[in-house]
Order: sequence, then C-alpha cells, then structure tokens
Amino acid sequence: MGFDASHLKALDCTLRLFVIPLSIASIWLSVTNQQNNISYGKLEFTNLTGLKYMVGISAASGGYALFTAIALWVRGLVTKAWFFFVSDQLVAYLMVTSLAAIWEILYLAYNGDQMVSWSEACTSFGKFCSRLKLVLVLHAITLCCFLALAVISAYRVFSRFQPPSKDNEEEKEMH
Repeated sequence: MGFDASHLKALDCTLRLFVIPLSIASIWLSVTNQQNNISYGKLEFTNLTGLKYMVGISAASGGYALFTAIALWVRGLVTKAWFFFVSDQLVAYLMVTSLAAIWEILYLAYNGDQMVSWSEACTSFGKFCSRLKLVLVLHAITLCCFLALAVISAYRVFSRFQPPSKDNEEEKEMH
C-alpha cells in the first residue's frame, strides 16, 4: 500500500500518546462533575453507574495506551503483532460500550422517559449536563483514535500475508 513502516509506527505511537490526556481529561471532568439544586438535591458522579463504568474504561484505556506506546519502542516487551491487534480491537469495543452508556445518560437527562415517569433533569442540572456533553465529546475523540489504532494493528498483522493469486484460485477450482 505504500506505507513506510517508520511513519506507521510514529502515527501509531502518536495516537496512543494522544489518547492519554484525553482519557485523563474525561476522567477528571466526570469525577469532579457535581451540581447542587435546592429543589432536587445534589447530583454527582457517584449517582450514575454508567458514568462510573465510563471512568473505569477510560482509566483502563489510558493505561493500556501508555503501556503499548512504550512497548512499541522497547524491544522484547511485546513483540507479537497479534497482541496489538486483539487488544486494540478489545479496547475499541469497550470504548463503544462506555460511549453508549454516556450517550444514554445524556439522552435520559435531556429527554426523560415518560413511560417510567422520569422527567428530564437538564433544566435543573444544566451545569452537570454541559460538562457531561464535554465528556461525551472527549470520549468520542478517544474512541476514534482507538478505531484508527485497530485499523493500523490489523494492517500490521494482515500485511504479512500474501493476497491470493489468480494461480492459486485456478488450482482450487481444478480440485
């Protein structure tokens, strides 16, 4: 495909390092997010299980990104391309699930759920919802980075194999 291996490695490492401050920022914004309302009380991070899940996934993905960025440059730490392929896929999927959890929290906070008598909460807790939207954006950017990393690691694994040739296809048809 014309990719220079050193450029691909630099892009890979840059994306992994870029994920770390994004993860830290989304964790910090989530954990410190709270708002007190005279009528309804205090809403904070610990009240929402989905937000705790997202913080856990962000912490794990940030730690993983740091470990793998180091592993790219330290020979012998992790030498198997399959490790990066499988683990990048796994982290990307976990990021999708945690992004869905934040999306659901925001949806319910803005719209409520009339079927179960939940009213929307963002008119009463506007600051909390605004910060949560920022967390959603940071987490979505982090997910995009992990999706790109999953593609890069897949390229590294599968570029080692030769594509099927026309001769091989003709031999299979004959047998």
